[in-house]
Amino acid sequence: MDRMIYTALSGAQQTLERQAVVANNLSNVSTTGFKSQLSAFRAVPIQGDGLATRSVVADTTPGADYSEGMIEETGRSLDVAIDGDGWLAVDDGNGREAYTRDGRLRVDATGLLMSGGKPVMGEGGPVVLPLNASFSVASDGTISALGLGDQPNTLAEVGRLKLVNPGNEMMKRGDDGLFRMQADANGNPAPPRLPGDDGVSLVSGALESSNVNATEAMVAMIDNARRFEMNMRMVDTADENEQRANQLLSLT
Repeated sequence: MDRMIYTALSGAQQTLERQAVVANNLSNVSTTGFKSQLSAFRAVPIQGDGLATRSVVADTTPGADYSEGMIEETGRSLDVAIDGDGWLAVDDGNGREAYTRDGRLRVDATGLLMSGGKPVMGEGGPVVLPLNASFSVASDGTISALGLGDQPNTLAEVGRLKLVNPGNEMMKRGDDGLFRMQADANGNPAPPRLPGDDGVSLVSGALESSNVNATEAMVAMIDNARRFEMNMRMVDTADENEQRANQLLSLT
């Protein structure tokens, strides 16, 4: 009897955790460059005397879905979308590099180029742009600026975005939503900074949409709710069976 309770209760708990993953994906259906989080169930045997036949259910997040979202034109000069594989490098605020596909670039009051509130990295550090200028971004990440009132032939290169492509299998999402390199299969730590990759290409005046499918996420939420109800029904059934067994034993 307790074997059914172990399975049902752990299944209900992990279903709630999976529901949280699905809800997070759904809440980011409009987030630029967002990659949906994956979720998977697995059985975990319980260790201990007399418990060899018991197991619980565990929900794991093996990674993210790195498929590309749709590229949507915006016409804004500082909006960029990565065409194919690759990442934009940003400073995570702790002196380390992190990586994102969010190409909604902004210039703050000091001229620092920002993405999602994080300084965007160039080839030599954070990108700083002149104020009160108009900008254009080339497919290789080169940023050109034209000062207010300047002639078009005075367009000058003022920086270049750092674009990297270490391979999606080496990336891991952090709690802040940014991606970072993880240790390799041999346990070797990831380098603090990646070299730029000239093979990464940008689409200027466009943004990559989230790759979350809202319909699939809604169906998954309904499925999780029904799975939770089924597990709780199993717990109720186990309780009813236990009560009936106690009644039978009391008659002997």
